[in-house]
Amino acid sequence: MSGHSKWANIKHKKGKSDAQKAKVFTKIGRELQIAVKSGGPDPESNSKLKDVIAKAKAANMPNDNIMRSIKRASGDNANDVMEEITYEGYGPSGVAIIVETVTDNRNRTAADIRHIFDKFGGNLGSTGCVSFMFDKKGLIVIENDGDIEEETLMMDALECGAEDFSADDDAFEITTDPADFSNVRSALEEKGYSFLEAAVSMIPQNYVTLTEEKPLEQIERLIDALEDNDDVMEVWHNWEQA
Repeated sequence: MSGHSKWANIKHKKGKSDAQKAKVFTKIGRELQIAVKSGGPDPESNSKLKDVIAKAKAANMPNDNIMRSIKRASGDNANDVMEEITYEGYGPSGVAIIVETVTDNRNRTAADIRHIFDKFGGNLGSTGCVSFMFDKKGLIVIENDGDIEEETLMMDALECGAEDFSADDDAFEITTDPADFSNVRSALEEKGYSFLEAAVSMIPQNYVTLTEEKPLEQIERLIDALEDNDDVMEVWHNWEQA
C-alpha cells in the first residue's frame, strides 16, 4: 500500500505551527465550540466533538483548555454566532488552495482572505473551483520512532477499517473514508496508539512543484499569511514542498 506522503508535505507547516501553540490552541478552541453548538457537549453522542477532541490531543492541547472550550460553548456565550466558511482559490503557478475558516463576521473574513490572495499573487475563486482536485479523507498520522512494527500497525489499521496505509522515515499515514474516521481513530486509540495528527483532511489528487524563486517565495508567504489569520482553521493545498 502506498501513496503520496501528505505528512511529508506538511511537516514544515506543522513545525511553524508548533512554534505558535497559543494561536493553534485558540483555533482548536473555536472548533470545539462549533462542535458543541452543533451536537451538544457530550463526545459520546457527538462524533464531531469527539473528532475535534482527538485533533486537540494530537496537537498537545492541555485537557484543561479542551474542557474550558467545551464549557464556554455550553454556557453563557452559547448563543454567540460562529460560522464555518470555506474559501477556494489559486496561488502562484496554479497551486490549488482550500481555506477553512470559523468566523463571527463573514464580511471581515472574506475581505481578509481576498486581500491575502491578491497580495501574494493568488486569485480567490468561487466555491468548487478547486475542491474537485482534492479527496476528503480521514488522516491519522503516527510517529515512526522505531518502536512500532510497520507490519503490525498496517494490519491493525486495516482490521480497524482503514482504507490505506503508507510509511516513510518519519511517520506512518493511515487514511480512511470520512464516515469511518471516528471509528478507526477510536479503535486505534484503544489499541494504545497515539497520534501526531488525527483529522478529516482534504488530500490533493495531484501535486504542483515550483522551481522558480518568485512563485516559491509568493506561495510560502501566501500560506503563512493565511495560517496566521485568526479566523483560518486549516489551509489545504497541492504545492509539493521540496
